[in-house]
Parts: sequence; structure tokens; C-alpha cells
Amino acid sequence: MYHASFRQLQALVLVGRHESVSRAAEEMHVTQPAISAQLRALEELAGTALTRKVGRNIQLTAAGEVMLQFAERILQLWDQAGDELGELQGVSSGTLRIGAVVTAEHLLPSMLVKFTTERPNVRMKLHVGNRSEIVAMLSRKEIDLAIMGTPPREFRIHAARFAHHPMAFIASPRHPLMRKKRVTIEDVVNANLLVRERGSGTRTTVERVFKDAGHTLHFGSEVSSNEAIKSMVAAGLGVGFVSVHACALEFEAGLLDILPMKESPVEGSWHVMHLVDQPLPRIAAAFQDFMVTSGQELIGAELESFYRKHRRLR
Repeated sequence: MYHASFRQLQALVLVGRHESVSRAAEEMHVTQPAISAQLRALEELAGTALTRKVGRNIQLTAAGEVMLQFAERILQLWDQAGDELGELQGVSSGTLRIGAVVTAEHLLPSMLVKFTTERPNVRMKLHVGNRSEIVAMLSRKEIDLAIMGTPPREFRIHAARFAHHPMAFIASPRHPLMRKKRVTIEDVVNANLLVRERGSGTRTTVERVFKDAGHTLHFGSEVSSNEAIKSMVAAGLGVGFVSVHACALEFEAGLLDILPMKESPVEGSWHVMHLVDQPLPRIAAAFQDFMVTSGQELIGAELESFYRKHRRLR
């Protein structure tokens, strides 16, 4: 095993994660035969099969599962070693391993640009997915920091609030409800409400809004994408409940508007979090501190037009 390479270990980790040679090859930016060759070489060194084909998927054997655990730890330690060496040399460097829920991709760019511009030696690995995907990545220690609204309760984490998160009922400016001075929950119930999938932050919030108002949530469609909800609402196919961060461009272009409701907007919070029992790399700790101290200021300017509209509606 002394001659195993990092590329071989990475190939095993990605194949184990995706159960697919093609997806592993895509993520490593190599061909599928290259991934297969890496796995064969690693199996020769291990002296046993590490994978097996099950239908169209590639699954790890018992030996592969054992090897996977050590491979993940070795690759993570190597990244941490690079970070520590960078600090010793007085260089602000390292690899930021971040996972963010889909909605957060609308607010992260300004923070990442500011942080990395001041630290040109920082590398970044950003994973965007739904809440369950990001929680799973955090639990498997595939990322150092996770960004979402409500912290998970499945395991011990340290979560820090870094910004406000307004969510609102939206519709096309041409929607009949926009002509009303005050829209009620009953109006929304009868207007084909489009919501995100169960488990997402906005879905949990809109369920709470209905419960607090004494209503059972009735929705027209469950949609797994903010972009799809916005497109359908802009086309007049109903009303939606989404993060205001996801609608800045559509508000500016006049494609969407906020329904005049006392329940809208709903003010939530954004959190950045990490595992309590997992040592946090210095560059990740620096980015977490940066988000807590500067996050609200950086994204506040982008929401200024929304807050002006919000004041008029209230």
C-alpha cells in the first residue's frame, strides 16, 4: 500500500460517493477509462476487490468501505497540512471547502469575491445542493463549512448567524391579487401556491406561516428549484413562496413582485456552521469570522431595493 497515489484514493472516494465511474470522471476532469485504471491499480495494491458492479451502479465491497474511510481521512489530512504550511510561511492560503443550499448561491458571490480578492492564494471547493445533500456532506466531513437557514439537529454543530434572510409570497405584477390592497392567506390558498420540496428552508417556513395562521398548507405544486418557481410565477401560473435573495434580478426587471400581505415578508436568518468534533482549518475559520462580521453588510446593499419596497407595503 506504500505506493498508492492521491489520485487513486480520490478516485475511490468519488466512485464510492456517486456509485458511478462516469460521475467520478466528470468531477476529476478525466476520462472514465482513467478512473477505472486508477481503481484497478489500487485494487492490485490492496490485494482484493474494492468495487463491484450492481446493475448500472458501482458499489464498494466491504474492503472498499474500509479503504474509503482511510482514503477520506488521508486526503483531508493532506489538505490540512497544506493549510498549516501556508500559515507558517505567512501566507493566507488553503482550500475553502464549503457546502451551501441552493438559495444561498445568490448571496455567496459577493462574500467569496471580497474574501478571496484579499487572499489570492486561497483555493475554493464550493458544493451547492438541497438541504439534505449539504447536511449529508457535512456529516461525512466532505465539507468544513455549511451555509443554510436552519441548522440541522441530527448531530452536534456550531452555528453562527451572519445575515437576515427575508422570504416572501411573490406573484407576477399582472396577477389579479396584485390589485388588492391586502392579500390574505385564504387568497393564497386559492391561487395555486408553488412551494419548494419538503425539507427545504423555505418549505419549512411557509408551513409554519400557515400553521400560525390556523391553516393547513394547501399548495398547487411542489417544485425542487427556485428558478422553476420564479419562471412559473412570472408566467402567471400561480403565486410562490421563495427567498427574496433569489428574486433580486426579477424584482428589478419587473417580472415579479411581492404580494401585499401582513405575513410577507417573513424574516429568517442565515447561518454558517461546522461540526463540533471536527478541527476547523484555519482558512475555514477565517472565512467563518469574515461572514459573521461582514456578511450582512455585503449582502445588504443587494437587498436595498427590496427593503424600500417592504417599507411601502407595510
